Amino acid sequence: MSVWDDLVGQEPAVAVLRKAVGGASARLRGESGPATNGMTHAWLITGPPGSGRSNAGRAFAAALQCKTDGCGECAVCSTALNGAHPDVSLIRTELLSIRVGEIRELVRRAAMSPTQGRWQVMVVEDADRLTEQAADALLKSIEEPAARTVWVLCAPTVEDVVPTIRSRCRLLVLRTPPVLAVAEMLTRQSGIEPELAGFAARAAQGHIGRAKALARDEEVRSRRSKVLEVPFELHDIGACLNAAQRLVEAAKVEAKASAAKVDEKERTDLEQALGVGTKGAKPREAGAALKELEDQQKARAKRWERDVLDRSLVDLMALYRDVLVVQTAAGAELINAELGQDIKQLAGRTSPEQTIRRIGALTGCREAIEGNVAPLLALEAMTIALFEG
Repeated sequence: MSVWDDLVGQEPAVAVLRKAVGGASARLRGESGPATNGMTHAWLITGPPGSGRSNAGRAFAAALQCKTDGCGECAVCSTALNGAHPDVSLIRTELLSIRVGEIRELVRRAAMSPTQGRWQVMVVEDADRLTEQAADALLKSIEEPAARTVWVLCAPTVEDVVPTIRSRCRLLVLRTPPVLAVAEMLTRQSGIEPELAGFAARAAQGHIGRAKALARDEEVRSRRSKVLEVPFELHDIGACLNAAQRLVEAAKVEAKASAAKVDEKERTDLEQALGVGTKGAKPREAGAALKELEDQQKARAKRWERDVLDRSLVDLMALYRDVLVVQTAAGAELINAELGQDIKQLAGRTSPEQTIRRIGALTGCREAIEGNVAPLLALEAMTIALFEG
């Protein structure tokens, strides 16, 4: 067992990080030379969604703190991985962006010496969501780091991080985990039946979190099946508009259900902290604090809704990818092998050129939603494009 166990299919990246951890330990012992060259004060870990960027950042932080370079069994490793270590700061956001106030607090902590650990490690899991002001606040700390501070930034691609920051980081690129490796992980760690594990790994297209959800939850598999029914229902413009409406409504319902699990607890915790409801207490600024929490929860719900829609669009792109595989006789394995007969029928009714245009419409819809176009309008345009081809 080690801190690297959850990095499925990332052996080359793990080798780089292990070498860096060894170099960091050598530095602490006062050594210098080639053995320490693999270590630097700022890292940028990139990779496609679900590849394990955040897991890599956490594992690296734990290994840097561990006296045996990441055993995965000691208290140091466990507290670093779950965010409880005093010298490991894990920053992520459920909102649309990371604001400058959060980064300023992080920069302040980064300037301090470690209290218990060997390093002060700052892991920013959503570096692509930094506002312009937040990026400016972060830049100086990365340019002039404290002696025992390590920054680990995570983002989907290097282009998602501003040039002034990424140019000062060592880049580590994760790959999409192989389907077989993800399936084996599901069977080994969760006891999932091999057939179901294989389906989940294929359907998730290497996204480990998505694969776990598909393997464990029948409702998640059902929602995905309903999304994949859309291309076979687009018989006229009315059907296109109805399909778009259903996709939006389904995303809202799923996001609302997810939010309900955390919103009430957050409000209760804040009210208790403010003394709301305590006999005789009249907490100052309680109304403003609760209003700020509500605004943050609404922003988070909006992001979750976007994420659900984007996941649906990725599933649809995978379906049309399979159609193109059949049309071109490429011989590649189908992602949606369970829909093989339907895919062959759709492939026979259309041309490869039409399929490529439809994939382009799905890509355009993802970009439109990311650019704050109203989801329903973007999806209506997309479904009509799928119908017309």
